[in-house]
This record gives sequence, C-alpha cells and structure tokens, in this order.
Amino acid sequence: MLRRDTAPAERTWLLRFTVAERAIHHVTALLMLICVVTAACLYLPMLSTLVGHREALKTVHVWCGFALPVPIVLGLASRAFRTDLRRLNRFGPHDWEWLKRRDRRAVQGGRGVIPVGKFNAGQKLNAAFTAGAILLMLGTGEIMTFPDPWGDRWRTGATFVHDWLFLIVVVVTAGHLWEAFRDRGALGAMLTGRVEADWAARHHAGWADADAHGPSRPGDD
Repeated sequence: MLRRDTAPAERTWLLRFTVAERAIHHVTALLMLICVVTAACLYLPMLSTLVGHREALKTVHVWCGFALPVPIVLGLASRAFRTDLRRLNRFGPHDWEWLKRRDRRAVQGGRGVIPVGKFNAGQKLNAAFTAGAILLMLGTGEIMTFPDPWGDRWRTGATFVHDWLFLIVVVVTAGHLWEAFRDRGALGAMLTGRVEADWAARHHAGWADADAHGPSRPGDD
C-alpha cells in the first residue's frame, strides 16, 4: 500500500499594520501606561506612601502627559496611518449592525457573518474615546500645571474632570487589554504587523475581501 504524505497547507498572511503604525501605537500606549501608573501613585494614599518620590512622579506624569499627542502628530507623515485614521473616523451600515447584533462575532463557512472592514465598530469607538481623552487630559492638565492664568472655577473644574476621566481611562484601558489578550490574532498583528488570511476572514471579512482584490483604496474601511 502506498502512503501519500500530505504537507500542511501553507499559511497565507496579510499585512495589517506597517512599522510606522505599530511604533505610533506602542509609544502612545507606553506614554498612556506611564500616565496611568504615576497618576495612581499620586492619587492613591497607599501607593503614594509605598512608592514615595512624589515630586519625581509628578514630573514624569506631567511630561508624559504633554508628550501623548506627539506620536500621533508625527505619525501623520505616514500614508498608511492617515488612511487608517480615515477608516476609524467612518461609520458604515455594517458598523451599526455590528453594534446591534448579539451574534456579531459569529462565523459561518470560515467567514464572519458581518462584513466588518479593517476595524470593527468597537475599535472605532475606542479610538474616538482615546483621542478625545488625550485632548481633554491635555487641556485640563495644562490648567492644573499652570494654574496662575485661570480662575478658581476653571481650576476646580479641570481637577474634577481630570480625576474622573482618569478613572474612566483605567476602565477602558483594562477592557482594551482584555480584548487584545483574548484574541491572539489581533495581538500578533500589533506585534508583527501581519495576520493570517483565515483570521482576517473570520473577524474582518470586508477588509480581507478588499485586500484579496488588490491594495486598499482610501475609501475602503
């Protein structure tokens, strides 16, 4: 009897993020993490007493906070990053459907039931929140760091917004990390820039189809 050796099917990979896009994400994430950790050490008495070095922590927190928009602004030089920003800023019919349906992550025949583009609605909302949070944190942080030109109401309001927004950022960041570590394909995409074609078909069928028919156009989402 003849035995035929069957070689494993060769994996097909798609480029999801360029080096520039991954660098922007990593640097922004690092700055955000430093801001969250230093804020926790400054605001929570138990951590503040345990860590000490309050003035040094405050300096690191302020400088990292002011640096948060820098990677994004510099990233605008990348064409791929600008294209993805347009995608993140566009809500299509499938995005609303993704938000409404409970089976939004269901797969049939190896493909997602909803033809999600490169980013799903949840990722788009997270990106919008992050951008707004950075701007709001930057504005309120500037008032808290340089209080002299501002009146009491401005300083009190800025402190209130800054503190509560910090708590919301912690919750959203924890949720973002939870989702990322649950999905090895998404995590790998941000580490290596590539994803398997099968993963793309299951989670981002619309984007996988567009990629299969050639380079993505600025209007593709």
